[in-house]
Amino acid sequence: MAQDNAAFCGVPEGVPAGVPAEAKPPPPPPQAPKRRPWGAGGGAVARKRQRYVEKDGKCNVQHGNVRETYRYLTDIFTTLVDLKWRFSLLIFILAYALTWLFFGLIWWVIAYSRGDLEHLGDHTWTPCVNNLNGFVSAFLFSIETETTIGYGHRVITDTCPEGIVLLLLQAILGSMVNAFMVGCMFVKISQPNKRAETLVFSSHAVVSLRDDRLCLMFRVGDLRDSHIVEASIRAKLIQSKQTQEGEFIPLDQTDLSVGFETGDDRLFLVSPLIISHEIDERSPFWDVSRGQLERDDFEIVVILEGMVEATGKRGGDASVARGHLGGAGIRCLWIHPWRRHLRWTHHQCGTDPWGHLHEDTSPLWERSMGTPP
Repeated sequence: MAQDNAAFCGVPEGVPAGVPAEAKPPPPPPQAPKRRPWGAGGGAVARKRQRYVEKDGKCNVQHGNVRETYRYLTDIFTTLVDLKWRFSLLIFILAYALTWLFFGLIWWVIAYSRGDLEHLGDHTWTPCVNNLNGFVSAFLFSIETETTIGYGHRVITDTCPEGIVLLLLQAILGSMVNAFMVGCMFVKISQPNKRAETLVFSSHAVVSLRDDRLCLMFRVGDLRDSHIVEASIRAKLIQSKQTQEGEFIPLDQTDLSVGFETGDDRLFLVSPLIISHEIDERSPFWDVSRGQLERDDFEIVVILEGMVEATGKRGGDASVARGHLGGAGIRCLWIHPWRRHLRWTHHQCGTDPWGHLHEDTSPLWERSMGTPP
């Protein structure tokens, strides 16, 4: 049986019988298995995972079973600013429309109670408001009063004290509504959220040697000519853990040092920068091997804050690094040096694509942290 099987004999499979062994072609040399790129099946099996923070900075945390909902009304201004645009515009329109209708109804009630509507053609009768002949004209007079248009056709007379009091109340309340609603819309429009669209984070985080020190690095840059003033960056490791007492802490937050002690966290973001976290004794990755890095489930939230130069508003952007190689987000690549990113030509700076890395197949990790399990 074994002699009839090519796997057990010295004759390579596929060579016709009767050919001398010397004339048979030598077997091809064994080829090393092709290295699959990270994120394409090279790590653990890819599976869909829910983010703690999205790429645009939105948190996937919803507060359920909130009983003290009245607290949102105590800070009504912030509540209105945080609403979505469609709800903000709806409230903006309703605030003015209901105010005009309310005071228009009161003007019509005053005219009706005084009998002004019964003496429309009587020139000897002095009405509360001249040329007010129905609810529509009362509604138009309310709009003219609150918006201070003053066409001059409908005018309040001095023989109507209740009308004078109502005029004062509407003028004061209308100013308050204008200040409140215009202030909400102005704050909502001037929010620097869209400024984060031109702040670009690299799609990969790499673990590599820099100055003979193992570092976790990622790249960040600004696409606009207007700079981010007082830009600062920080990083958080989001990972569930269990304490020595057996307590399970879900989504525990740990600071990743990106230069706070040396001031390197304050950025002058006029060109793309590489942010580095040194993996030393104080780093939460100090005891993590390459294999454990691929298996562990964690998330790195990178927060870039600064002041928008054009508006003076302070805002921030967040990017997320997923620790699992198969997960969505910034993938941690082991020992991949960055490709040269800047091109200088006659005082002009250009950039290469953000995701370009040098594929390094040398076993640098064996010399830096030992052979992974």
